[in-house]
Amino acid sequence: MTGPRYTDLVTGLPASVPFVGPETQERARGRPFRARLGANESLFGPSPRAIAAMQDAAREAWKYGDAQNHDLRVALAEDLGVAPENVMVGEGIDGLLGYLVRMLVAPGDAVVTSAGAYPTFNYHVEGYGGVLHKVPFAGDHEDPDALIAKARAVGAKLVYLSNPDNPMASWHPAERVQAMIDSVPDGTLMILDEAYIEFAPAGTAPPIAADDPRVIRFRTFSKAHGLAGARVGYAIAAAPLIAAFDKVRNHFGMCRISQAGALASLSDRAWLAEVRARVSAARDRIAEIARGNGLTPLPSATNFVTVDCGADGDFARRVLAELAARDVFVRMPGVAPLDRCIRISAGPGDQLDVLAEELPRALEAARG
Repeated sequence: MTGPRYTDLVTGLPASVPFVGPETQERARGRPFRARLGANESLFGPSPRAIAAMQDAAREAWKYGDAQNHDLRVALAEDLGVAPENVMVGEGIDGLLGYLVRMLVAPGDAVVTSAGAYPTFNYHVEGYGGVLHKVPFAGDHEDPDALIAKARAVGAKLVYLSNPDNPMASWHPAERVQAMIDSVPDGTLMILDEAYIEFAPAGTAPPIAADDPRVIRFRTFSKAHGLAGARVGYAIAAAPLIAAFDKVRNHFGMCRISQAGALASLSDRAWLAEVRARVSAARDRIAEIARGNGLTPLPSATNFVTVDCGADGDFARRVLAELAARDVFVRMPGVAPLDRCIRISAGPGDQLDVLAEELPRALEAARG
């Protein structure tokens, strides 16, 4: 036999990418989008301090990054009120999820999530042979009670909840999330994905009990900090679980430039406050545009607004396609009944002006 001998698991998996990026679509279209409002990036950019720090660090790009991410872990620990031993830094939440699944999920192990929740988590689970068990959303919210019940029924190794949620931008108060943590079955670890927590109302996140072995939290610099392209995420958990990441992680996965940018951004409270204010104003503008076209914006605790198109998934997909044809990049949930909606990222005024111009035309074409 010539060529590589793939494992049976890999042979049985499709080659897939959980998200088709706007660049891929632009290459296929042969032209750029005028409004890039689909990837939940911070269109308001990184902190000026972060940009300066990354420019300085670029001069030392010949060096490997600190394999322990020491300075960033210490700064995060101080900011969070935990010990550095409770913090792990990695290549975005995506990278850290991959390491966690590698540590805990063997072929055939059960994992519980919501139907329509973050697909990259599912990608990692399937990539290591885990068996996904999905429960439906309750209205436009993930259902903590159903997630726990399913985890108990199937003996899940992991149960995943995002709060605030992607793709619906909904959220649960801290008390409901803490009740879910308190209900986690023996032998199950709860993943609490808080990628959008900086945009959420006060009282959304339960207090961090870093020594609680039942839960691991994930947060990121990709959203409010505007460093999606730098790939910096972090996990907060009990020290033994954090230490176990050193068994599987890519120790030089974090480049010096990303570490420097995240460290500088963490200290720039004024920029973070400004981004939050701009996102809030942009959410209001998106909601106004949606209502002006007869659509229903859903309440949002994130940097995007999910807009109910008022029909079914087929109609929403037509709206999405018509917007793309008019050079507006947005996305939508992939599972019914969530797929009656489209999802629009917060952005500056010029980007939202394009949306306001093209949405009525896209709706007319989708209906016609």
